[in-house]
Amino acid sequence: MAVARSVTQAPSFIDDLAKDYGTQLTGLTAVPLDTSRFAPQVAGQDALQTQAVSLAGQGVGSYQPFLQQAQTTLGGAEGMLGSGAGSGTGSIQDFMSPYQSSIIDTTLGEFDRNRAMQEQTLRDQQAKLGALGSGRAGVQLSEYGLGADRERALLQAGLLQQGFGQAQAARQQDFQNRFDVFGAQTGLAGALPQLQRADIASLGQVGAAQQLQQQRVLDAQQEGNRLQAFEPQGRLDTYGRGIASLISGYPGSSNVSQTPNLTPLQTALGVASTVGGLFGKPSNT
Repeated sequence: MAVARSVTQAPSFIDDLAKDYGTQLTGLTAVPLDTSRFAPQVAGQDALQTQAVSLAGQGVGSYQPFLQQAQTTLGGAEGMLGSGAGSGTGSIQDFMSPYQSSIIDTTLGEFDRNRAMQEQTLRDQQAKLGALGSGRAGVQLSEYGLGADRERALLQAGLLQQGFGQAQAARQQDFQNRFDVFGAQTGLAGALPQLQRADIASLGQVGAAQQLQQQRVLDAQQEGNRLQAFEPQGRLDTYGRGIASLISGYPGSSNVSQTPNLTPLQTALGVASTVGGLFGKPSNT
């Protein structure tokens, strides 16, 4: 009895497509991808960030000159503590007007001139009365002289006290001025780091934004290179899925072949032939 076999075959054009797909796949996978083209990249520091780092380094200890100046100013103010007696820097004598002695001498000289004129007037009056040289006239001149001396002494003391008060006020004002300068210098020493930190923060923020933008550019380039590198593979995948869809959805053709059963003689001959093939041919002697 014959044996029937049924074989389903795809259409020839699908076989051609499958062969073409296999050829393209072999060629595509034979060449390794250059993965360095889409390897991750990190954007470097922006110029503003570099400037911020440099400014931060330069700002360390930048307040020292102002503190040193403040210490010098404070040291000068400490030397002005006390009564201000004596002479030298910081003393009241140091703040006396250089014209003080000239003012006193001129004022006293004018006083003495007026005194002499008054005494002469008294003598003239005594002479008219005929009392010049008498005891009473002498007492009158003596009393006037004593009063004039007292007035002269009071005038001189007042001038000295006025000069002392002015020098004392000037000394106190200089002391206050030194403290004001000290406060300004220490204020600068404290404000400078704050201003530098503000500059550093501004530069850092703007630089970080610039660096972020550069990183986005690098990421976009990386993604573009990746898409370009995998575009042939994606296109081939689409091609393969299309072929698979054709194979699964296109009806194939069936071929039926019949093979007749072997007779007992044919079976025996086939067995003998198989056994002979296993043991080989006999050798001729």
